[in-house]
This record gives sequence, structure tokens and C-alpha cells, in this order.
Amino acid sequence: MSNRKKAALHNLGCKVNSYETEAMQQLLEEAGYEIVPFSEYADVYVINTCSVTNMADRKSRQMLHKAKKQNPDAVIVGAGCYVQTKEAQALVDESINIVIGNNKKSELINLLEEYEQTHMKCSSIVDINHEKQDYEEMFLSHTAEHTRAFIKVQDGCNQFCSYCIIPFARGRVRSRKLEDVISEVTKLAENGFKEVVLTGIHLSSYGVDTNDSLLHLIEEVHKIEGIKRIRLGSLEPRIVTEEFAGALSKLEKICPHFHLSLQSGCDATLVRMNRRYNTAEYKAGCDILRKYFEHPAITTDVIVGFPGETEEEFAVTKQYLEDIHFYEMHIFQYSKREGTKAAVMKNQIPEPMKKERSAELLELEQKMSKEFREYYVEREVTALMEEEWNYGGNRYFVGYTKEYVKVAVKTQEDLTNQFITGKIKECLINEVYVMG
Repeated sequence: MSNRKKAALHNLGCKVNSYETEAMQQLLEEAGYEIVPFSEYADVYVINTCSVTNMADRKSRQMLHKAKKQNPDAVIVGAGCYVQTKEAQALVDESINIVIGNNKKSELINLLEEYEQTHMKCSSIVDINHEKQDYEEMFLSHTAEHTRAFIKVQDGCNQFCSYCIIPFARGRVRSRKLEDVISEVTKLAENGFKEVVLTGIHLSSYGVDTNDSLLHLIEEVHKIEGIKRIRLGSLEPRIVTEEFAGALSKLEKICPHFHLSLQSGCDATLVRMNRRYNTAEYKAGCDILRKYFEHPAITTDVIVGFPGETEEEFAVTKQYLEDIHFYEMHIFQYSKREGTKAAVMKNQIPEPMKKERSAELLELEQKMSKEFREYYVEREVTALMEEEWNYGGNRYFVGYTKEYVKVAVKTQEDLTNQFITGKIKECLINEVYVMG
């Protein structure tokens, strides 16, 4: 039987958090820990917390307490945004043994060793808003995914949208050194990864603090042998210029799958949100993408029920979403977040009304999403296959096209991490299309 200490990790929140959780797992593996599922007995539990909404705070606390219940003798590590923004509560919470704020997650092993020696609560939290921070370098050589690797290239945000706590949780914009990104992606390519997703808290800001640019970063990643596809995380609409889109269209590895954050299709609502663009600028960005790419997948986020959103404003948003005609929309009901300007705004929208508006937009989303995918029926596409899937007594392999349309190939072969080209035939179930 192994005498190695066991560690379990649980991630809450965004893709950046996911990356950092995997990086912390790698640190634990290198330190000799055996990684086990979070539901199992472990000596150390690491919870990478989220604080984007009050509900996220509550889920973070619940997971920390759940870990302590699973093994009262375990060392419980609370890391990330919740403990960063609720430092006082985290430091007195008896279920947490080690508190690690943002920009300090690379110190995990040192803090575990300190706790082992003293058995006294320890923490590493920096005032992320009032001290100049460097980018915290963390490095992945493998990920939990088999074919697609998320690469964190940027942290922090300078936008201060009125509903968002993230600038207070993550601090100001910090860009990762270009050579460190290239080194990590090269290592992942050597380990067989063919697709990378460049991600960050405010990806469009990459390079503003280092006299560089996101476009330059993409062009350098594009040169790496072995990488066949590059996807981009969420982009700010105003980054999409003729120059930006034109340059991307010349890079064959770029996936024409763009997530442009919108939040509302009504200018008056965007002003209250402190978003730094209007609907005309947003539409111009979409038009530019459609000029340089044939049938690009454009996805977005929408918040319904923002304080002060009238019936007329909601109707304007709904019509705008239909006019832009997105591939996918992530619909969020506005959730009050303590510490933000929106939380104290007048005319908070009742929950039943938020739910009703959300249902309307979800119905629209399903209709537009189906129309986007149906475009590819009888067209030839190439998909990067990811995993085996059994349906209706048949064995398939499923994967995604460059536009992130999910396809299935009926086969007895192992097609993991292989590119398969064929015609999309028909919808098999929900959003999965058969390719033959």
C-alpha cells in the first residue's frame, strides 16, 4: 500500500481558475502527492474558490466545509477569489487551515510545509489592489483534457464594470511574458496537444502593461510546430478592428470561433453597466469578423434583469440579439454582488421577472444555435476527435470542428486526438451531428 500523502482538488469558477487548479495539482504531483478524486478521503483538500456572485461565495464556503467534514484531520486549503475578497472571514473560518490569495498560488507547497511544521493556520494574501503585482508564473506540461489545453496568458482587469467584483479579486492587468507562454505551449505540443485556448481574466488587455499585444502573442504561438488549432477566450468587442481580424484571417490555425462579451443589447443598460462600448460598435466588430471569415461562430454573454432594465430595454436587447444572430449565448440572471455599484442601484428587478426574461432568451438561443449548426449539413468539415461515446447501442467518437460544432463518427477505432474530415449528415441528438 502506498504511503504517499493524498491530495484532492476542486475548482469553482472560470477557465482561468481551472488552469490554476491544474497548475496547483501539478505542483502537488511534483512534491510527491497522490491525486485522488475530491469525493474520496485525502490528507489535503485544495478548493480554488470563486467570488463572481454572492452565490459563488456561498458555494465556495460550502465546498470548504464539505472537505472538512470528509476528513476532519485533513489540511484544508482555501485559494483564490473568495478568500481574496473575504479575507477577514476566511482567516477566522475554522474549516480552513491555509488561506492563499490570488497571485500567491505558486506558494502552495511552501505553505503546506509551513503548516506541517507549526500546525498553525497560515496564509499568503497580498493587497492585490494597492500593491504593484507582477504576473504569477505557473506552468503546465499536461492537462486533464486529452486534446485541448487552456493556456493562461493574462490576469487582472482594469474595466470596473458596475456589476463585477473581479478587479477587486484579481487586481490590475498583468501580462505573462511572451517567452513563458511559448515555452509552455511548446512543451504541451511535445506532449501531443494539438489545440490550445489562450485565456485570461481580460484577454484583450494582454500586453498593455508590457508594450506588447494580443495579436503579436497569437502570431508567435502560431509558429509553434505541432499546434494545429488556436482558440481565443473571451474578447472585448473593441479589439476587433480591420487590422486585427485581417491579420487573424491569414493565420490558418486560428479557429473562427469568437466569444465577444456583450451583456446587453441596449445602450442605456450598457451605460449603467459601465461597459465601454455601445451596440453600434459591437455590431461593427461582428460585421468585421463576418467579412474576414466565412460563417464564423460568434458567441456571447448576456445579463438579464440588470437594475433598471425596463420592459422596453429588454425588448430592445432581445431584438438586437436576434439581429446579430449568435451561435451560442450564455444567459445569466443578474445576481447582486456586495461591494459593487450595481448592488446599491435603484429599481432592482424582481426574481420572477428575471427568470421569465431568461427563459425567453434561452428559447431564442436554442433557435439561433440550431440554425447555425444546420448550415453545415451536407458540407465537408474537419473535426479534432476527443473521446469515445456510446449512443443507441452504437460506438462513436465525438469531437469539434473549428467553429465548435460537435460531431460524431461511427467507428470501432480509437480516434483520440486525430483529425477526421467528412460531410455532416444530420443531427443525431440535441447538438451532436453525425459525420460520415
